[in-house]
Amino acid sequence: MLTHSDAVDAGAVGRGIGSSTDDGSCLTAESDWASHAVLGMRLDATSCQDGARSIIDWAAAGESRVVCAASVNNVMHARSDPRYLTVMNGADLVTPDGMPLVWALRGLGVRRAEHVRGTDLTTAVLQCAADEGVAVGFFGGSPDVLQELLASVGRRWPRLRIAYAYSPPFREASRAEDERTVESINASGAQILFVGLGCPKQELWMASHRDRVHEVMLGVGAAFDFLAGRKRQAPRLMQRTGTEWLFRLAAEPRRLWKRYLRQNPRFLALIALQLIAARIGRRPSET
Repeated sequence: MLTHSDAVDAGAVGRGIGSSTDDGSCLTAESDWASHAVLGMRLDATSCQDGARSIIDWAAAGESRVVCAASVNNVMHARSDPRYLTVMNGADLVTPDGMPLVWALRGLGVRRAEHVRGTDLTTAVLQCAADEGVAVGFFGGSPDVLQELLASVGRRWPRLRIAYAYSPPFREASRAEDERTVESINASGAQILFVGLGCPKQELWMASHRDRVHEVMLGVGAAFDFLAGRKRQAPRLMQRTGTEWLFRLAAEPRRLWKRYLRQNPRFLALIALQLIAARIGRRPSET
């Protein structure tokens, strides 16, 4: 199996586990996924069901893993922050949460790249966990959102084992508080921990707690709000056509307009240069 660094350097194929079905059920491990760097940050071309199968199998084995659902925001943040880039490239699975990233992967030769939104991956994992008796936990969100999330998830998957839920304070935790949180998570019996702290906080938190937290950690960002019913999701047509950002901008203009104005044009220009370099046969630029 090739390492993540090999995949980042060469856009090589890494070994994944899992297979998908038309009815969304979980099967045994049998798939490969390809990985490629987009502006220096590794993305893995898996599917929702393959990714969910990987997470369930890691959880069943009691492994501490880090899974990220990456948007253009993650890529651009990684480009400006070397520490964050190292965190993202060190994750066990990084899915393309946004059609621009899927199109970039396909343009770089990863033809099997699919759109794997954090919310869709969360839903697929919860379905598999409910089917197979895998206990889950939730870490993040405000207390009100977390309670609404638990109620919504409980109604949708009544057989799901929810072993842990905690809304941490927005300030940085002290060392003693962090140690108590880790002890509580590990003692809860949860095997998968959904982390909803937002970018970049959730990815940094998961990386710093790898091996300390014994569960598979899945950073899902806005999925807590979506599944709790606090925020509306974009229509599927907008998700498939890469215009989901317009829907979110209309819903939260004050929070998102500066990010989109600053990041989206730069991303388009930089990925165009990487695609041109790849097309003329040079190694795609990661600078």
